[in-house]
Amino acid sequence: MEIFQKRILKKENSTLSKYWVNGVWKGYILEDKDRGLKSTMTLAELLKIKVHSQTAIPIGRFEVKLRVSPAFKRKLPWLQNVPAFEYIYAHKGNWIRDTRGCLIVGLSYGQEDGEFCVWESKKAFDPLFDEIVAALDRKEKVWWEIVEAYEDEKNPAEMLV
Repeated sequence: MEIFQKRILKKENSTLSKYWVNGVWKGYILEDKDRGLKSTMTLAELLKIKVHSQTAIPIGRFEVKLRVSPAFKRKLPWLQNVPAFEYIYAHKGNWIRDTRGCLIVGLSYGQEDGEFCVWESKKAFDPLFDEIVAALDRKEKVWWEIVEAYEDEKNPAEMLV
């Protein structure tokens, strides 16, 4: 199973992406500020730039497994081996304050206090979680790839179609 995330817009403290599962567009992802991290950077380079709980994870490709989150007290999709980060999950939420480095999925997006937010997170998360569980039950590997593809912010409506 392949989850593909394309970062498309950024604000001062938030990053908005579109995402696809096995080539089918599903919705949007909210993350913390993109500080330009790449999974190919050294640990020292990453740690010099990263701000704890306020930084989007590096671009790259990560295997996904399930893990019980102590904070959420339930199994969540967990991105493996994210350099300089630990316990990066995909989960429900709406606002940048909900991310703390994690990936928040939604069916639509908006803005609050000048930062991006996502809406209908439960409607986006539950099917994604079910697809991940089903793939893992079939003994398939699940991969989450993140790329940067920022587009002309002068006409953002065109790129979000």
